[in-house]
Amino acid sequence: MITIVKPGMQMSIQDQGRVGARHLGIGQSGCIDPYAQIIVNRLVGNADNNPVIEITLGLAEIKFDNDYYIALHGTDMKASVNGNAIEPGWSFYIKKGDVLKLNAARHGFRSYLAIGGQWQLPDPILDSYSTDITAGFGGLTGQALKSGDSFEVIPKYNTKVGLGAMLPPKSTQIRIHAGPHAAVLPKDTIVNFINHSWHVSPNSNRMGTRLLSDECSLEYDVSLPSMAVAPGSIQLPPNGEPIVLLNDAQTTGGYPLLGTVIDADLRHFAQLKPGDFLHFKFVTLADAFKAKEKLTAHLNQLAIALKYKNK
Repeated sequence: MITIVKPGMQMSIQDQGRVGARHLGIGQSGCIDPYAQIIVNRLVGNADNNPVIEITLGLAEIKFDNDYYIALHGTDMKASVNGNAIEPGWSFYIKKGDVLKLNAARHGFRSYLAIGGQWQLPDPILDSYSTDITAGFGGLTGQALKSGDSFEVIPKYNTKVGLGAMLPPKSTQIRIHAGPHAAVLPKDTIVNFINHSWHVSPNSNRMGTRLLSDECSLEYDVSLPSMAVAPGSIQLPPNGEPIVLLNDAQTTGGYPLLGTVIDADLRHFAQLKPGDFLHFKFVTLADAFKAKEKLTAHLNQLAIALKYKNK
């Protein structure tokens, strides 16, 4: 049994989300950093899309009522068990009665916890266990985990302790494609968006990262019909403060779209915390494909290394 003692700022059960249901008005949800999810699952011997616990900011505690292999990855939350440090990116053996404690996040915002075994959760919705906090379904109760919540994981020990893996490097330069509304917005709007730095607003969440700038404003006077949006879409509300839509975002919107974050760079938003600065850069589709292939190669190299280590 896994029991949430303290959930911290926000803790939820996520996998890679719901794909192919946006035409029904159902958002994607899922881990904001799917590569961290895949890596921690591989470290404990789980399938890539096994659910994990996404932990925001830290200041959390989780109790284990069985022996498990676990792995954490993402930002360093100075995690410990019985006073012993748990470093991110390594598999550990945790014993019955142990409590995993996580302190405040350092140099990032989210961490992902994998527990080796078969998770006993309510039936998946549209082939996903992900919690859609906004819509109120999925996960354990359709909501963020709270103190006292618990669920069973039937342990499996089909890996080794002490396996480690690195995450692909972080970046605050975000690559984007041009948006469909570039022609209807004032020319200076796109230029200013690219040429100025932006920082993350405290009013950000899993639905979207809101951006602020001390250098410029992108106010406009354009009325547009609603159209489909997805994680990575960069909306421009009338107040001139862009929003990068994330996993829990709505499926349609009427704000102009400045661009779309390439798939390989969406993962960076898992670790961008309020106050962090970032810049945007236009790239070609060929550049986007190369970036995706580089991440795939990282996972392929990990698969080969783990196959060798587990012999």
